[in-house]
Amino acid sequence: MATRITVPDTKPDTPAIAPWRVSVGRVAVAVWAVALTVYCLRYGFPFDRANQSLWILSGLAIASIARPWQRVARIFLDWLPFIAILYLYDYSRGAADLLGRPVQVEGPILWDRALFFGADPAVWLQQTFYDPDTVHWWDAVGSVIYVSHFLVVWVIAAVLYQRNRDHWFRWARALIALSFAGLVTYALMPAAPPWYASQEGLLPPLERISTRGLDTLGLSAAERLVDQGQAVVNDVAAIPSLHTAFAVLVCIWFFRRVPHAQRWWLQPLLVAYPIAMLAVLVYSGEHYVVDGLIGAVYVVAVLGGLALWDRWRAKRSAARSPEVAAAEPT
Repeated sequence: MATRITVPDTKPDTPAIAPWRVSVGRVAVAVWAVALTVYCLRYGFPFDRANQSLWILSGLAIASIARPWQRVARIFLDWLPFIAILYLYDYSRGAADLLGRPVQVEGPILWDRALFFGADPAVWLQQTFYDPDTVHWWDAVGSVIYVSHFLVVWVIAAVLYQRNRDHWFRWARALIALSFAGLVTYALMPAAPPWYASQEGLLPPLERISTRGLDTLGLSAAERLVDQGQAVVNDVAAIPSLHTAFAVLVCIWFFRRVPHAQRWWLQPLLVAYPIAMLAVLVYSGEHYVVDGLIGAVYVVAVLGGLALWDRWRAKRSAARSPEVAAAEPT
């Protein structure tokens, strides 16, 4: 009977990086950081997909400048399909209403009223806190929270890629799955936001004020950019709220991953982020509370589905291993 000998995997030692290349890499990263700072001060944060992709890819490439060229090539091979899929989502979202499905306008109003004993949260918040003649501090804070949706998950993706490529892949996969789950819902069940219902006369007057606080912070360019984006996307894509969903994803993803010593303040901050995001969305007339709750359910469903998929693949791989071993010559 032949004896099977298992040879442990060995990896060659990572070649030492020449000190001059390390110095060049640090200088390049510093120059990139200064360039990004100047860009943000002049034009605002890069919220659009093209500029985000350019800054992220250039930053990752420059951060790897001291490493072998294969590392830089791998960055583009990893990220370009991811970015291409997100571009596909951007363009298909605007075309989701072409199926001609009836728009849910009254339904979300009734669902919110059922949750809040007949009250309309968006109407109450604007009547209580919104002043058309004055931009208060909470308007500025709310606008920052709102636009963080366009930055946070992509910054996290870039950091994860630098630290652990497998974690980056799982994060990127969750973002894509969540985005396209929302897109399918937008196409099959288009739903109007509160400001839309107000224009139809189904709610008292509501203003769309998600970015009104940016100008007071010197981010007028960012305000114009986000407003331009709002003008071209699908207006009846309220359910689920991906703003809330992405914030919930951040919370769930990092809640158990934060260092134990910092949990006392980081975990409450993580929980507060999606709550604050939903409050801002409702106050600004962008979403109903129920939109955000459905978005949270989508996150749980997507993460659960991906976990089941990974478990099924692991079991399948484990089941095939004995067959592969048996087929190998002894």
